[in-house]
Amino acid sequence: MRSRYSAFVREDAAWLLATWHASTRPAQLDFERGARWLGLEVRRHRLIDADHAEVEFVARYRIAGRAVRMHESSRFVREGGHWFYVEGEQQG
Repeated sequence: MRSRYSAFVREDAAWLLATWHASTRPAQLDFERGARWLGLEVRRHRLIDADHAEVEFVARYRIAGRAVRMHESSRFVREGGHWFYVEGEQQG
């Protein structure tokens, strides 16, 4: 999760796509121009089994002077010894 957050900060689409599961990976990514990332708080991590996990997080950033809070519960799967982001559900 932290490496994906760092990739958003650096606008590293290659890393984000490489860590996105093939079943849900978009063809390309667009970043919000002018976003200034302020921090990541991992609120909860739950290992479902050896190859499935959930991570709840809050990422904060500013865009055009407006504060944005992204609160998501994300699902990950491990394949070939590597974790991949599958999908996320926005939280309140």
